[in-house]
Amino acid sequence: MNTTIIISLIVIGLLAGLLSGIMGVGGGVVMIPLMILLLGFNQHEAQGTSLAVLAVPVTFIAAYNYYGEGYVNWKYAALIAVFFIVGGYIGAKFAVNLDQKTLKRIFGAILLVIAVKMLWGK
Repeated sequence: MNTTIIISLIVIGLLAGLLSGIMGVGGGVVMIPLMILLLGFNQHEAQGTSLAVLAVPVTFIAAYNYYGEGYVNWKYAALIAVFFIVGGYIGAKFAVNLDQKTLKRIFGAILLVIAVKMLWGK
């Protein structure tokens, strides 16, 4: 793996972990679009790898189905997972100090930005 890919994987893991801790989102809402945008993954690869990040024990069977079709990059999933844990811890610490209204607005803005990008992006 080159430095750019490693940095992208760390960013994806931290951001997904942070947003998971803050908003309760991470896999489908954060990691999948970022893997497509930063790593050039196709939708299947991004979904499969996102599931692999969260594989034990929750989504292992679903990730295994993607793996069987060749859509999981286990090396990438492992590195993202490590930093997802770090980001999740930091994000949760941050979120507990925010009021409900602010937290709802952040969540809505994140979903809106991702929806617009997914609908009108490449």
